[in-house]
Amino acid sequence: MATYTPQDPVRSTIWTGGRRALGKHPVMGSWVKKIGSVRVIEMTEEPFYYLARTICYQQLAGAAAATIHGRFCEALKGDVTPAKVLRLRETTLRKAGLSGNKLAAIRDLATKIRSGEVEVHDLEEQSDEEVIRRLVQVRGIGEWTAQMYLMFRLYRADIWPTGDLGVRAGYGKAHELEKPPTAKAMEPLGEPFRPWRSAAAFYCWRILETELQ
Repeated sequence: MATYTPQDPVRSTIWTGGRRALGKHPVMGSWVKKIGSVRVIEMTEEPFYYLARTICYQQLAGAAAATIHGRFCEALKGDVTPAKVLRLRETTLRKAGLSGNKLAAIRDLATKIRSGEVEVHDLEEQSDEEVIRRLVQVRGIGEWTAQMYLMFRLYRADIWPTGDLGVRAGYGKAHELEKPPTAKAMEPLGEPFRPWRSAAAFYCWRILETELQ
């Protein structure tokens, strides 16, 4: 059973090799030195809990999303599992603040995990491509959400989320481009960063918040 227990997040340094490699890059190196280590929240939740939270947070500001997610967990009395979601009335979950689309997505996730149509118990053992293939079968989970799962739940080191506007904008800022590259154009631009494209994406996000002196 995945129990909701609010706690202070543990911060972890990951993709250390990526920092070293990118530190030698002619463009990214100065940004890496300025930004420092890659630090992310260490996630230990069950796949369903993590993915349901991701759906709660979609297209919402942090505070509002956190409130809705907290109410969602309270409605489940801490038992954030597919079985409990499917047992509760939809009206109970709607009162937590979930929109119709988000409720439908979470129930679809619960249904497909419980039936075995989407297997999540062994995602750690699967290739990046297989993880994405499985997760995008769920309503409300697209390639970007699956890539975030790979990066921040499975800590895969070589994910390049070209559909993320922040990554494209950070890349454009670092390389002093007039406008961010398109998703299609970004695909080959990540090649020099292999096998540390996740770290490169992380630094692209942080570059938007950083100014070089």
